[in-house]
Amino acid sequence: MFCNNCGKQIDDNAIVCVHCGVSTRNVSAAGGSAMDGKLGCLMGGLCFCFPIVGLILYLVWNSTMPMKAKEAGKWALIGFGVSIVFSILYYAVIAGAIASGMSTGYY
Repeated sequence: MFCNNCGKQIDDNAIVCVHCGVSTRNVSAAGGSAMDGKLGCLMGGLCFCFPIVGLILYLVWNSTMPMKAKEAGKWALIGFGVSIVFSILYYAVIAGAIASGMSTGYY
């Protein structure tokens, strides 16, 4: 079996992961898993909007929580890529507007 937190292989009968110390048993459905989902969504959104935060979280969590670090790094890269695409589109629209204005004599 593999640990849900760090992803390393552990004994099938283990109660706690020997690598990261997290419980291998599921917490009640109304308790821990719902909160983990909300925190994961919040972390993903934060890393998407501010890729530097995702990079920092990746570097901090890489050795202790590799699964969460990978998720933070993934959202940071997606956010960075989207910002690059929007920047290119923005400058293309501005360049088109300037070229259009020059051809009509406004500039």
